[in-house]
This record gives sequence, structure tokens and C-alpha cells, in this order.
Amino acid sequence: MSYNYIKVQREGAVTVVTIDRPDAYNALNAEAHREMDAALDAYEVDDDQRVAIITGAGNRAFCAGHDLKQQATGGGLDVPENGFGGLTSRAALTKPVIAAVNGIAMGGGFEIALACDIIVAAENAAFALPEPRVGIAALAGGLQRLPRAIGLKQAMGMMLTGRKVAAREGLALGFVNEVTAGNALNVARDWANEILKCSPLSIRATKEAVLRGLAVPVETAMRDQWSYLEMRAMLESADFVEGPKAFAEKRDPQWLGR
Repeated sequence: MSYNYIKVQREGAVTVVTIDRPDAYNALNAEAHREMDAALDAYEVDDDQRVAIITGAGNRAFCAGHDLKQQATGGGLDVPENGFGGLTSRAALTKPVIAAVNGIAMGGGFEIALACDIIVAAENAAFALPEPRVGIAALAGGLQRLPRAIGLKQAMGMMLTGRKVAAREGLALGFVNEVTAGNALNVARDWANEILKCSPLSIRATKEAVLRGLAVPVETAMRDQWSYLEMRAMLESADFVEGPKAFAEKRDPQWLGR
């Protein structure tokens, strides 16, 4: 598939999706949403692709959120079924996604980052949910994910004011994993390479169990995890045998993903 507003590169087992509207601070219009959705569809079903990284073109913005100019001219809030950027409502995705935040992440852009499993931020990154300042609300998961990530009071302090949070404060609050003075995408690649050392089935089982477990009591989650689809796949796999065998033989495991 050809794209007009994003770039997709496959680097071995890593898919890098770059939002490519730097003149618009990488804000997403309707077509950019559809392209992001298609790229993530392809990532989700490709067994050879094990980690995805989302970033923005240039060094000013990760994503400024929804294209308000489109809305102002009657374009509305046209987003895919899978949510903002094709990600924020993609509940069944069990493969990891990393956000390489290389500048501002505002509104829906911040919500894309929050929907990722790991956030790497450049020093110049800044985050906000400023929707109330323009008469809307953070309806792409920000209202739900931010309180879970940093606690109710800190989240309310951000959401009820729309204030901007710098990368270092995001790290202190707990929604950023790492801040770098260098290139956020390169650091995200380092995180991806660490994930690739692990069994792909174990990674998928872990993500599924963690996210499903957030909605139920701990005791229920611990009981039910044994029946989860990705957990069963891991427990019944050749990799489940290979991991301990490689450890006993003092060698690197050869993951088959099955």
C-alpha cells in the first residue's frame, strides 16, 4: 500500500511508522488516520514483525493530535474503528508498540503515546491533553489511560487545566519510560532490540495478561490468565521448551515463535 501522510519501514522484525505531516506538526487528518490504521493492521497480522515503533517526522512534533483545521471546515472527528491513529481502541493487539516522542504530543498525539506500551521521549518533548481549551474532550483514551498511568490527582491536574508537561516531568510522573538528549527513535530501537531478545510468545502473553488483568481483581486475573489465548499459545509452544533448554545449555535461545 502506498501512503501520503505516513512512512512505514521494516527494520528486520521491527516496523517503524512515521507520521509525515511536519508542516502540520504531524496532526492527523482523515486520510492520515486511515493510513495509520492500515499500517497497524499489517503489523498486527504479520508474524515476522514483532515490535512496532511510532514516531513523527522532523524534530518539532510527535503528533499534535486531531487536525483542527479539518474540523473547522466541517471535516468532523473522522477516526477509524480502531481509534485515534488506528491505535487507541485496538484492544486485541498483543504485540508491543513503542512511542518515540520527538517533540510535542498534544491531545490525540498524547493519547497515541499513552496507548503504546513504552514511551521514549526526547528532551524537547512535551505532553498535554488540551482539548477543553478548544471545546472538546480527550475521548481517545486519555481520560481513562492517564489516571491509570499516574494516579487520579496528578491526571486531574493535567486534564482539568490542559497544561503542558515537559519530558522530564513526564518521567517523574511515570508515563515516560526514558528521556534522551539524543534521538528518541534510536533509543526506541534499543528498547525494541531488548524486546526481541525475549520469546515473542512470552511477550504477547505478558501484554495480554497485564492489560486484561487491569479490569478485574488480582485474584481473578491470576486465575483467568491460564485460559487467555496468548497464554495458552505460549504454554503449548516449542519456545516454552526452548527457553529453559537454552538456559541449561548456557546458550542464546533460538525462538521459533510457535
